[in-house]
Amino acid sequence: MTKREYLTETAEWKLLEEHFKKIESTHMRDLFRNDPERGRKFRVDNCGLIFDYSKNRVIEETMDLLLKLAEKCSLKEEIEKMFNGERINGTENRAVLHVALRNRSGKPVMCDGADVMPGILNVIARMKNISDRIRKSEWKGFSGKSVKNIINIGIGGSDLGPVMACEALKYYSNRDLNVRFVSNIDSTHIREAIIDLNPEETLFIVASKTFTTMETMTNALTAKKWVTDFFGSEKAVANHFIALSTNKNDVEKFGIDTENMLEFWDWVGGRYSLTSAIGLSVMISIGYDNFIRFLDGFHEMDNHFRDTPFDKNIPVIMALLGVWYNNFFGCETYAILPYEQYMHRFAAYFQQGDMESNGKSITRDGRRVNYSTGPVIWGEPGTNGQHAFYQLLHQGTKIIPADLIGFVNPLHGDRDHHNKLIANMIAQAEAFAFGKTSEEVVKEGVDEKLVPYKTFEGNRPTNVIMSERLTPEILGNLIAAYEHKIFVQGIIWDIFSFDQWGVELGKVLAGKILKELEAGENEETDHDSSTSELIKYYRSRCVEQKNK
Repeated sequence: MTKREYLTETAEWKLLEEHFKKIESTHMRDLFRNDPERGRKFRVDNCGLIFDYSKNRVIEETMDLLLKLAEKCSLKEEIEKMFNGERINGTENRAVLHVALRNRSGKPVMCDGADVMPGILNVIARMKNISDRIRKSEWKGFSGKSVKNIINIGIGGSDLGPVMACEALKYYSNRDLNVRFVSNIDSTHIREAIIDLNPEETLFIVASKTFTTMETMTNALTAKKWVTDFFGSEKAVANHFIALSTNKNDVEKFGIDTENMLEFWDWVGGRYSLTSAIGLSVMISIGYDNFIRFLDGFHEMDNHFRDTPFDKNIPVIMALLGVWYNNFFGCETYAILPYEQYMHRFAAYFQQGDMESNGKSITRDGRRVNYSTGPVIWGEPGTNGQHAFYQLLHQGTKIIPADLIGFVNPLHGDRDHHNKLIANMIAQAEAFAFGKTSEEVVKEGVDEKLVPYKTFEGNRPTNVIMSERLTPEILGNLIAAYEHKIFVQGIIWDIFSFDQWGVELGKVLAGKILKELEAGENEETDHDSSTSELIKYYRSRCVEQKNK
């Protein structure tokens, strides 16, 4: 692992600290007043997107200094390492090649001396075969009926991405198919997913790279029992289950025909796996042609990220602005606010994408960081959020940068609804930036006692991202932009963005505690007093335990 100068010790960082002191109290009202062209200068049009970052607390000098920081961190070289299949996931000694999954160039992508594209294209072809058979009612269940209910069983990256994409692209979906998702080990999730379905018409997709993930396999076994109890035969499993996995032996033991097993690779991280076989449920929902359009959007943004100078590079600018607020303004959270109901799971998807990637506190050479890394990501669609948490965004004590995402044309043609939706989005961005001064409030004739309450400080930063319409290509563009933003921030913060060791400890302890929950009521435990008392409480009130 290469040692590098601590981020906070670099000359570039120190220059940003000095610059921050000068600009910290500058208001966006003054920035726009002093530069009538600001709205055009601080904007990038590319990949079908308008990325307007003019309503940020930055000037040209700020961006120049941030770009120099990126250069100091060898960002261009690090980007090339990822695209060239080098093992940049240092703690697991793996390449990071989700960009290969959506490579539409026809050119090879090399990893350890081998071209990975033939394997990727083979999986896409097999996905197409499965998807086409289901969409044409040619996939038959054990009793000969066509399947029409598709239930994806996974968790984390094997669930959040497909859920988000299926919802975002629902307009393009086949409404004769019923696509559902199960992730939570809470049996309520699987029970509610199957409660009104006929097993004869239901196909399960079990998405687990190792085929050992506790939550996924527990739900898969419940689904298997539901199917086999109905048919009275284990043979029914072959007709009603597909596996997305690399563990052929356990897939066979489960009863799934390995012809119905789709592989992926160790250079695909779970939260970056949407365009792998993990996206099968998406392809089934929207069809092969639309799925390819989806991949095309990813590929377009991948090319933009790799080839565009950093000062016009959407993911790079997004990332640098995030560093600016996180590390200099001390902003601890970041909101993603799509003004599009179909994108209601977009922020949740990037909660994992960002927080699992950059929620790290150790540098790539093993030292503890002395600066803030990944922010808390959250958000909801507008205009719902306006009637929930925007109060804090406007007048609270915390500065919360936000991305507002909207589209010019509505998918359903309801122009009256849509004009009101987008008017709200643009108005919120304006209100966040400029607020309302006490003088303006007084001029409105407001009672003097109420003036402080009706004054809006403004100076709250936002990016506005717009496109003509939510299409598969544009969704791919957006997802890839956020993925690359996360990567850039990881490079600047000198952390490994593609491992997730933090999720392991809880899994190990859960396995131990599970055995203790199922033990006799009076059996001793060796935990802290709080944990031990919780275990005792559960045992003492567990109906099954008391009936043993």
